[in-house]
Amino acid sequence: MVNSSTTCVAKMTERQSEVLRALRRIIRATDLHSKRQGRKTGLTTPQLLVLQAIHQQPDASVNWVATKVNLSQATVSNILDRLQARDLVQRIRSNLDKRRLCLQLTAKGEECIQHAPQPFQQAFSQRFDALPEWEQYQILASLNKVASMMDAEDLDASPYLDIGPIN
Repeated sequence: MVNSSTTCVAKMTERQSEVLRALRRIIRATDLHSKRQGRKTGLTTPQLLVLQAIHQQPDASVNWVATKVNLSQATVSNILDRLQARDLVQRIRSNLDKRRLCLQLTAKGEECIQHAPQPFQQAFSQRFDALPEWEQYQILASLNKVASMMDAEDLDASPYLDIGPIN
């Protein structure tokens, strides 16, 4: 009896193999960058993005940060709990409106931002923006088609490249 996975591999064309290898390289590059970043900073990509958003907008609200990093308020609140426990962020009541919490980086958080590597998506965005508009649309259409072929069009996904759980 022939194993169905063996049959599938045997029928794969060279072009199909090339596409799957390219997808695997993308996944590996994302994973490797995430691991390097984690070793250097001890932070996940979402945690680093939250720190960068607060650095960009001192006294930001949780809602503003959640919108900026494209994550839910609940997820950002959980990330903030972990960052606060590590003394990277502090929540301070607004002087103008005591109901409002303002987010600020601590000195340790500022230092962390200064030594953090550039997020993977930032380098990608710069290179993508340098492409002609027609090529940007071609890449988008092709990747959306691949996502559809992999039954992934309905999966919720953040625009931030990260592998692994959000801590």
